Amino acid sequence: MELSIPCCSALKIAPFSNSGCRLKLPATTAAPSYLHFSNASLKFPSAAIRRRHFILACSKVDAAGTGPQLNKVLQFRDAFWRFLRPHTIRGTTLGSFSLVTRALIENPNLIRWSLLLKALSGLLALICGNGYIVGINQIYDVGIDKVNKPYLPIAAGDLSEQSAWILVLFLAAAGVALVGLNFGPFITKLYCFGLFLGTIYSVPPLRMKRFPVVAFLIIATVRGFLLNYGVYYATRAALGLTFEWSYPVAFITSFVTLFALVIAITKDLPDVEGDRKFQIDTLATKLGVRNIALLGSGLLLINYIGSVAAAVYLPQAFKRSLMIPTHATLALCLLFQAWVLERANYTKEAISNFYRFIWNLFYAEYALFPFI
Repeated sequence: MELSIPCCSALKIAPFSNSGCRLKLPATTAAPSYLHFSNASLKFPSAAIRRRHFILACSKVDAAGTGPQLNKVLQFRDAFWRFLRPHTIRGTTLGSFSLVTRALIENPNLIRWSLLLKALSGLLALICGNGYIVGINQIYDVGIDKVNKPYLPIAAGDLSEQSAWILVLFLAAAGVALVGLNFGPFITKLYCFGLFLGTIYSVPPLRMKRFPVVAFLIIATVRGFLLNYGVYYATRAALGLTFEWSYPVAFITSFVTLFALVIAITKDLPDVEGDRKFQIDTLATKLGVRNIALLGSGLLLINYIGSVAAAVYLPQAFKRSLMIPTHATLALCLLFQAWVLERANYTKEAISNFYRFIWNLFYAEYALFPFI
């Protein structure tokens, strides 16, 4: 607030400005008549005008006071989302939708809207389990992540370890509760087995990620076999059917299990620097980035060749017109990306792009699966 007292003894006070609650009036600005004090007259604003200005000022003060709290909420939301590793959630969600859709396509007469809530609870349980596994890994890998993945919330200091522990314990408990209440003892045991594998992968003293072959098998089992078998089994059980393999489900389970093995191998490619610093043995540190990239590409090519062969030899089970051209195209895209990586001389940025491309291939297969 600025006060101007000229020689004539008049006192002028400016009305409320538009910039928050700060009051300002340049010396040359005339005040409105209702805020003019002089020796001869004394006039105040009406009650309605005073009330309106008071409410406006208080609302702005209140907004300024709640701003920091809102920022904290938004920052926690961002940290929590990064903590869940969104690319893994996309894979889990897409895989679940794909397998449920396939089961419904095979049994369209059994579709009931009442199953929608059960399906959503199953998806939420899978996301909780996924969040627990990737979260527990971040808690025990915080030192490595500060080198390899400094953007992760614990490594970046955006999420405390205490908060991370609360989150992972809540996610595990919520996931087990959802599965136990909705899907029976067998699926609950299967779910807990997946959590157990995710735990021994990261947590000392076992910390199986130290042993490359065991680590790859754990990832392939959880993301490949358990996810596909468990979701398909639970969906058929919800439809009132006993479990039985079909050619398409056997295909996607074997395809994704091998694919998850490739993800397990190539996920260490961008992390070689930190793994070497903390003496974490991976195939990438032992065999070199180039050799592992070529190995992963070769295994994926086997997947695509097998897909084409399945369509050729089992035309009664698969749609040749879709299986053959799409998998041939994906294989060519893979070869092109491997060539790009070679031309880039395996820089860290090129390796990260290649790893993201592999995940995109993973998503593409699940998106294709219901229609093969």
